[in-house]
Amino acid sequence: MSSPSERYAEAREAGSHPVTASFAASQRFSLDPFQVAACRALEEDRSVLVAAPTGAGKTIVGEFAIHLAMREPDEKAFYTTPMKALSNQKFRELVEVYGESEVGLLTGDTNINGSARIVVMTTEVLRNMLYADSPALRGLRYVVMDEVHYLADRFRGAVWEEVIIHLPQAVRLVSLSATVSNAEEFGDWLDTVRGDTEVIVSETRPVPLEQHVLVRADLLPLFDDRAGVATARVNQELMRIRSFKGMNYERNHAVSSYRSSEHAGYATRRPNRGGKRPVRSANVRRIERLDRPDVVQLLERANLLPAIFFIFSRVGCDAAVQQVRRAGLRLTTTEERAEIRAIADERTRLLRDEDLAVLGYWEWRDNLERGIAAHHAGLLPAFKEVVEELFRLKLLKAVFATETLALGINMPARTVVLEKLEKFNGEARVAITPGEYTQLTGRAGRRGIDVEGHAVIQWSEGLDPQAVANLASRRTYPLNSSFRPTYNMAVNLIEQFGRPRAREILESSFAQFQADRAVVGLARQVREQEESLAGYGEAMTCDRGDFREYAGIRRELSDLEKLNRKDANASRSTRDARQKQIATLRRRMQRHPCHSCPDREHHARWAERYFKLKRSTDALRRQIETRTGTVARVFDRVVEVLAELGYVEGSGAQTRVTDAGATMRRIYGERDLLVAESLRRGLWESLDAASLAALACCLVYEPRRDSESPEAGALPRGPFRAALAATQELWQALDDLEQDHRLPGSAPVAAGLATAMHSWARGVPLDRVLIEADMAAGDFVRWAKQTIDLLDQLSLVAETGLASVARKALDAVRHGIVAYSSL
Repeated sequence: MSSPSERYAEAREAGSHPVTASFAASQRFSLDPFQVAACRALEEDRSVLVAAPTGAGKTIVGEFAIHLAMREPDEKAFYTTPMKALSNQKFRELVEVYGESEVGLLTGDTNINGSARIVVMTTEVLRNMLYADSPALRGLRYVVMDEVHYLADRFRGAVWEEVIIHLPQAVRLVSLSATVSNAEEFGDWLDTVRGDTEVIVSETRPVPLEQHVLVRADLLPLFDDRAGVATARVNQELMRIRSFKGMNYERNHAVSSYRSSEHAGYATRRPNRGGKRPVRSANVRRIERLDRPDVVQLLERANLLPAIFFIFSRVGCDAAVQQVRRAGLRLTTTEERAEIRAIADERTRLLRDEDLAVLGYWEWRDNLERGIAAHHAGLLPAFKEVVEELFRLKLLKAVFATETLALGINMPARTVVLEKLEKFNGEARVAITPGEYTQLTGRAGRRGIDVEGHAVIQWSEGLDPQAVANLASRRTYPLNSSFRPTYNMAVNLIEQFGRPRAREILESSFAQFQADRAVVGLARQVREQEESLAGYGEAMTCDRGDFREYAGIRRELSDLEKLNRKDANASRSTRDARQKQIATLRRRMQRHPCHSCPDREHHARWAERYFKLKRSTDALRRQIETRTGTVARVFDRVVEVLAELGYVEGSGAQTRVTDAGATMRRIYGERDLLVAESLRRGLWESLDAASLAALACCLVYEPRRDSESPEAGALPRGPFRAALAATQELWQALDDLEQDHRLPGSAPVAAGLATAMHSWARGVPLDRVLIEADMAAGDFVRWAKQTIDLLDQLSLVAETGLASVARKALDAVRHGIVAYSSL
């Protein structure tokens, strides 16, 4: 590690950027070239887009932007993340640097020091602040958008574009992204809407990644040269194993030979360079996979722990922990176990003992003390945070996780293990994408600790080493916009800018930018084909008449004759009518002047090429028509629905937001129209706090299965059932209206969690609520938090009586594990 003076000299050599130089000197590690370039651009008062691999240190650039803001007494910096867990993590990190008085946290259900000069928040919070013209925006100089590739998320991605478009022009934007294949295209759009933006792309991992395939108890390199780049050749021993389907492998590799690596001491077998082994059918045996405890022990002996095992199933993660536990493995020392116990007890001390018992705390803590844990969305947030902290402290040695762990949480490991290369996407088992592979294996290799990281793929029947190599070699994936206008967005834009300007703003979205770029390519193709069409037209020119007309008659005649032959079961009247048409066309063809041309068939060959190319050109023109102004057209349909319901009135430049539309401006989420209409019609006025909480839950809850719906008798009694029925009937009417206006509509209102949320709001014990919910504690807390978000909105926009009930409902839901998880 270089000294501060050496790092300062390195930074100074890059140019006369004194702030960058002093900041670089204060860091633990020398800044990489891409980090220096990004910091210099910010110091030169430009926005930046930084696209780099997971673990490369992109957040250093965001921290430099905060450093710049804190140098000026009246400037602020916002740091946005896509998830509350990431916001909480970044908040704690920044508090350590700048102190509690200078750092705030806003995540919807948490409001800490929101007027601070540095505020960490979820992206939705910043979007809402922009639409509300919040006073907190005054003095804002820098906005860091971490994980900006979330812009492609089909549910929440539009929020990122809204923020980027609506931020004041004086604000400098720091966009941090995973390595995407179209970073330059995204950067061009940022340059268009934000002004001078530097695009900085790095595909270099700070810690090299070694790729292995675990075949039984042997760690075989995926690449012969171990370079792991696109030009590297796949290990030929793996190809032979695949070709022979494991023949002779058990006999020849029954006992693994472990050697120490000069770099990290990992166990491996180098490829056999000899020829193919003789194979006899009697030797065919299936290669058995190692049990998870054996894999953990293998990695421990090879000095490849700590490791993250990615298992694309919550049940699989929990089962893996139990397997290792039953095997009796302990991967920690006595001192480590004491430290683990102290941290777990401290971080959960506010939870009641009876709740801890329901959550299986004591067994969970014992597993932690063994050095093993699961990490998935079903865990209580507090438990997940403990796992993350212990792993960062190198106290946990093996974590079995779903892919959600790869999405930004700072949990690097020495080794990442993938048991399978496919996952269930809700409908079918599908192969993971190169982008997902890069995200998952990006966790391997701890900067400043490991010389190299390791990715281990477990051998399974049907595994294709070449396919794995392709995944490992393609480190990028495209960033495509998921932007679409919403009702809330429409009324906010019309109120602030008027309808014509709102259309222009939407046409500046990344979605339209990409569509227009595609149109540029399509238009170029059309122009090229039009030139060819002109050439074909000239080649088929006939001095006796219009050969294009003649060729059209021939084509129509040919198509009709083919149809008549194929449609043998047509009615007699239909066939007679076709025969008359055929006879008419044949007479027209024979009477046409070009029919007697001696070069007729020569012209006809050019005509055939002409019409074939014309069909293709016409199809391209239709594509252009559908892509040009697509976002604005959807906006017009949204406004039509709003006008029909009375949220806006007038037309064109005279369109204005009504009083009902003013309420809609403050309702955010997928159900904005349904919530606004329910409030206007007074559908929920008779509900008490617990029933309103249950109904709010119905509006945010998304069942994992379409068939998931409670029996009518299981729903809360009283006014709730009538309010739910009225809300579902309203949803159906709104869905029909949206379909009439060629809008996609929304999913039906789901009451699967209503009874459990009603019970929770009435203070029913946790164990009974989780039985009613039929879900893990972490899932229940997540839906409870979203219910709180909606209740919070209702408390602000509803009429006085319902607003008061909403505040009571909010307090009724925010207790116990839900309240603790909101800290």
